[in-house]
Amino acid sequence: MAFDLQRTLKALLFASPGSLSVKDIQTVFTRFHEEASVLPLAPAESGGADPAEEATAPAPVLADVPSLVTASQIREAMEAIAAQLVAAGEVFRLQETHHGWRFVTAADAAEWVRLLRNQPKPMKLTQSALETLAIIAYRQPVTRAEIETIRGVSVESPVNRLLERDLIKITGRADLPGRPIQYGTTEAFLEFVGVRSLD
Repeated sequence: MAFDLQRTLKALLFASPGSLSVKDIQTVFTRFHEEASVLPLAPAESGGADPAEEATAPAPVLADVPSLVTASQIREAMEAIAAQLVAAGEVFRLQETHHGWRFVTAADAAEWVRLLRNQPKPMKLTQSALETLAIIAYRQPVTRAEIETIRGVSVESPVNRLLERDLIKITGRADLPGRPIQYGTTEAFLEFVGVRSLD
């Protein structure tokens, strides 16, 4: 069987318990080539083995597996997989996170998964919490006084709610009188808004 990068990536994504990074994928290819010398020969090279033995034998070694798969090749293949899933109307999607790629449930099917798991409905952020979160994400590290100056109202309640939801964290103290606490976003924030990085 000829090597198919997209097919291989789909298998890795399906089997991965979390996000799959470029480094994880390249490690798999390195391991493949390290173990290639001890894998069984393909049926054509084995000298006409018994068909009963072939049925239980492991899959043949792929001769055309590249020794190096670049990050750009992986990214292009992942983008093609993501486009195929959307075009086919599948109930799952390929999402790129700050840790790599992973399969996720499509938004229109998420409610069914929530019911299967018997989970409560997700809490929604209020408009004031969203505005506060946007300011922190854009200006971080930022103090509560700076947020209040921009919003023009007290932000104690929204900040506390965002801390509870683990969307923001305390990043330190500002070099200002009174050493006020500074806030920044967390990794959970990146997942919440569906972006790879703050850039």
